[in-house]
Amino acid sequence: MGVSGSGKTTVAEGISAATGLTFAEADGFHPPSNVELMRAGVPLEDAHRWPWLRELAGWMAERAAEGVSTVLACSALKRSYRDVLRQGPPSVDFVLLDGSAEVIRERMGRRSGHYMPASLLDSQIATLERPQPDERILTLDVALTPENLVAAAVSGLGLLPDGTG
Repeated sequence: MGVSGSGKTTVAEGISAATGLTFAEADGFHPPSNVELMRAGVPLEDAHRWPWLRELAGWMAERAAEGVSTVLACSALKRSYRDVLRQGPPSVDFVLLDGSAEVIRERMGRRSGHYMPASLLDSQIATLERPQPDERILTLDVALTPENLVAAAVSGLGLLPDGTG
């Protein structure tokens, strides 16, 4: 989890590769209307997010019912969003990729083909609700290399190469 440009997809794909967990990119679940808003630089409102979050929770729950563990790259910026995701599978752990806006903005400037403009970073940072003491959220510094972030996430979550742990 984290703001756009924090490395969610890169780290989640790395966790999937290291553990065999089934990967999904939450952005791929957005309806076209949400994508068009973001592409136009319009921040999504909660009303846009609720159906999307429920679909993500359902996707994870379906995989869990099949005995398949998942890793999802998803912003999950608010506690209420994380609470919806927690309603999916029996257990959900979060990894927050956190760091300075400067580092994240610089990374956003280097990527191509993503519909989320760097202009929305400030709104995402303003929306981010820091983890509460009762939430199990591993926080990692985005200044680490992708390889180190993946290793820290796998270790911090207690995952094994077969996705158990």
